[in-house]
Amino acid sequence: MKHEVDLSKYGMRTDLVIESISEESKNAGIKVSQKDSDGISVTTVLVSRKGSKTIGKKPGKYITIEFEDITDEGNRKKVLQVLIRELKKMVRVKRKSDHILVIGLGNENSTPDALGPKTVENVTLTNHLYQLGIQDDSYQRVSLFTPSVMGKTGIETSDLLAKVIELLKPDMLLVIDSLASSSISRLQKTIQMTDTGIHPGSGVGNSRKEISRELLGIPVLAIGIPMVVDAATIVSDTIHYMEQHYAYMKNHMDHPKYKLITHANYLEEENEISSQEKEQLLGLVGTLNEEETRSFIYDVLTPVGYNLMVTTKEVDFMVEELSKLLADGINKLLHGR
Repeated sequence: MKHEVDLSKYGMRTDLVIESISEESKNAGIKVSQKDSDGISVTTVLVSRKGSKTIGKKPGKYITIEFEDITDEGNRKKVLQVLIRELKKMVRVKRKSDHILVIGLGNENSTPDALGPKTVENVTLTNHLYQLGIQDDSYQRVSLFTPSVMGKTGIETSDLLAKVIELLKPDMLLVIDSLASSSISRLQKTIQMTDTGIHPGSGVGNSRKEISRELLGIPVLAIGIPMVVDAATIVSDTIHYMEQHYAYMKNHMDHPKYKLITHANYLEEENEISSQEKEQLLGLVGTLNEEETRSFIYDVLTPVGYNLMVTTKEVDFMVEELSKLLADGINKLLHGR
């Protein structure tokens, strides 16, 4: 009898909707469309109320952009163009006088969590000019706000934003935040935008009151990039990569060409091993499927406090680059420059 694992009780740490859907959920109120262009993948997910109950994500529209590298100038320009194009589908601004409030969530003193504040630093501010009666039809009316985190202010971020909205009366919120992923391959290589709002801190198990249209009364577009994964994810993915590497070596070890390659990229082709080989390589762990392996590792690490949230060693550089990318996309979208 096949053992079914209820992953909901294991608190899989992911803010990405594409990591929450499965083939079964696609037939349960969830529509998925995907297209590729120049190595950049764009996935659009429409979640109905029925689908929301299936995957535990709010009903609405989610657009996910996946890419490999933005440190190369050519690739960065391609990703930026895709970002602007997809933002235009989500942000419907009728007039330049429509007031957009851009919010940078996160803790600027914690590098992986500083994506929001650093993005806001590079977005062009114009509301003060409108208040002075200086208007330029080529510039959108934009205000900026960085509310920090509850651990530093003692104030619920959503409550703080409610008061700011009451004062400024903006027409729309644009919220930027760092996310968590359940796959190391998507770390700092994925942009998700959604009209459903956001739960600050949900990816690291510290969920606060949501920031959404239902709560604040105006449209909310949330934009985020996964900057951290938990240790259980890293161990689980490593086991998966071990299997692929083993299969690759088994298939190519006798080929003369590969004897000259010291570090071949085994991910460039599909390599699988049989269940018997998997058990031989990993022992009892090899008898578990992917979901069972992940939940087992979670059970091992969590009680002793070792399911840490982890980021990359070059996170300082990547936060700078990714925040500038998001700011460039927002500036181009709102101001046309």
